[in-house]
Amino acid sequence: MWALLGWLGLTFGVAFGSAIIPLISIEVFVIGLVTQQPHISWWWIGLAVAVGQVLGKMFYFLAARGDWHLPAWLKREEKRAKPLTPFRARWKTRLERVRDRCHRHPHWMFGTHAVSSVVGVPPFMFTTVLAGLAGMSSWLFITTGMIGRFARFSVLAASPALMTGWLLH
Repeated sequence: MWALLGWLGLTFGVAFGSAIIPLISIEVFVIGLVTQQPHISWWWIGLAVAVGQVLGKMFYFLAARGDWHLPAWLKREEKRAKPLTPFRARWKTRLERVRDRCHRHPHWMFGTHAVSSVVGVPPFMFTTVLAGLAGMSSWLFITTGMIGRFARFSVLAASPALMTGWLLH
């Protein structure tokens, strides 16, 4: 019992860390976990990862929405504005257009965020920030993210057992 809680706590921690630091691969961790600890239910693994991922992404979501501000020591020093190159000016214009569309159509983010939370395309980090910029409600962001991430990682956790069953029969 305690070992199970320890593994699930570790899974939650890695999921939370991977949500904040994208270089950590929760997918690799989950596959490694289910191959080394096959007695842990795919359901519990999916739940631990979903909760960790959504809680970790809340920092980005709230910051993009403007509800959470970085401490002063994490902010870059203000640099004197340089004239924009034509390339940077085009990208700035494109970003402003995306930002305006997000604010005009916050309901579009529901579908995009839902698909991203399951499939990963567009990247979940990207849709998290866009959901914040669009002003998506926290409740909708959490619900959509939890359901999608649970579905994604439950299937991933069950996949080694499914593949073994198919190959041996």
